[in-house]
Amino acid sequence: MSDLPRKAVTRTAKLAALPLGFAGRATWGLGKRIGGKSAELVARELQQRTAEQLFKVLGELKGGAMKFGQALSVFESALPEEVAGPYRAALTKLQEAAPPMPTRTVHAVLEERIGADWRELFLEFEEKPAAAASIGQVHRAVWHDGREVAVKVQYPGAGEALLSDLTQLSRFARLLGPLIPGMDIKPLITELRDRVSEELDYELEARAQREHAAEFAGDGDVLVPDVVHQCDQVLVTEWIEGIPLSDVIKDGTQEQRDRAGQLLTRFLFSGPARTGLLHADPHPGNFRLLPPEKAGGQWRLGVMDFGTVDRLPGGLPATIGESLRMTLEGEAEAVYELLRGEGFVKESIDLDPDAVLDYLLPIIEPAQADEFTFSRGWMRGQAARIADPRSPAHQLGKQLNLPPSYLLIHRVTLSTIGVLCQLDATVRMRDELEEWMPGFLAEAPDESEPEAAEEA
Repeated sequence: MSDLPRKAVTRTAKLAALPLGFAGRATWGLGKRIGGKSAELVARELQQRTAEQLFKVLGELKGGAMKFGQALSVFESALPEEVAGPYRAALTKLQEAAPPMPTRTVHAVLEERIGADWRELFLEFEEKPAAAASIGQVHRAVWHDGREVAVKVQYPGAGEALLSDLTQLSRFARLLGPLIPGMDIKPLITELRDRVSEELDYELEARAQREHAAEFAGDGDVLVPDVVHQCDQVLVTEWIEGIPLSDVIKDGTQEQRDRAGQLLTRFLFSGPARTGLLHADPHPGNFRLLPPEKAGGQWRLGVMDFGTVDRLPGGLPATIGESLRMTLEGEAEAVYELLRGEGFVKESIDLDPDAVLDYLLPIIEPAQADEFTFSRGWMRGQAARIADPRSPAHQLGKQLNLPPSYLLIHRVTLSTIGVLCQLDATVRMRDELEEWMPGFLAEAPDESEPEAAEEA
């Protein structure tokens, strides 16, 4: 399938076939068990067949289906190892590629949006796409001034496809739930749906990218390509060369893994502080590891795709930093009151502050040490602790609430941690929190006031 299916009935039929396929394979697996095959072999084969069907359909449909697959892909590290294997290869494919649009469709969009003489803007234009994403694909080209550029062309009918897919996916969200233990899939789909209009608007994306490019210009750690040209359904940005993060995850050196992990963490926390915007689509397809420009230099992180951002004029909320600091200091009562005041604990619910502290401490373990090694094992342990209905963590977690204003921040943070675990990166997270997270460091008292100085 080479084009984005535009008829809602076609897309709905493909997505509707997924739960039927899940049920059919379960029946097939039962038959295999009765026939004498071991439970372990049957389970592994079921997982592989499920992965192949799920991500084949999501990749072919692009739109909201592929968007959901990309969002899901960063949580692969939470799956039990015996289950994760069959999914890993299929998930990785979604992070970097999808079937392309026909050349004639690309030309038609460029002619309609830029003009019949669109080719005069380019010295070169590669017909074969360099990458394909959920709502558009990227072509490598040379701009008329000699700059190498990336030309992102939006799929015709992408908006309708996004909304249709996500509506359909939400109908059988429960069936998809077991893919990621401890995670409620439906809010993820709802949140993706809420972001559709922003991601389709390339003017908004260009504005966010320009702000990041200006702020990080000359930065030794992060490179954001600048915007060259933008119009409806077409976005031209500077081209960046580097190793896709999915390749670093697959077979990068430990040096590359650690450096990518450190820079990804730095960008997560420094971006909002420096630009007032949070890059809200942190799957590996949106990052590159750029080689040192000269001897003695270090690898840099290239960041792309600013179609989804959270606007945080004051940076990340100080409440997050304050609650992290007080949790690490063991201030159970203070943490509980702060969470209740922000709406994480509803007024109608009473919880034991010490139990809340016990719930939070393992999750924020990376912020305790000078450096922390993220791994799939650690992620699986956290997921299992929260997903097990018999565990106190599961019972307490069900009573906590996630205020809407924190929803996107929460998903971005979880997604970034998922990528760090895929990288098996050793990261100095505490350094980044101290540098960029408001409220993480206690404010020093004003020494001009004798009482404050005496208390200190």
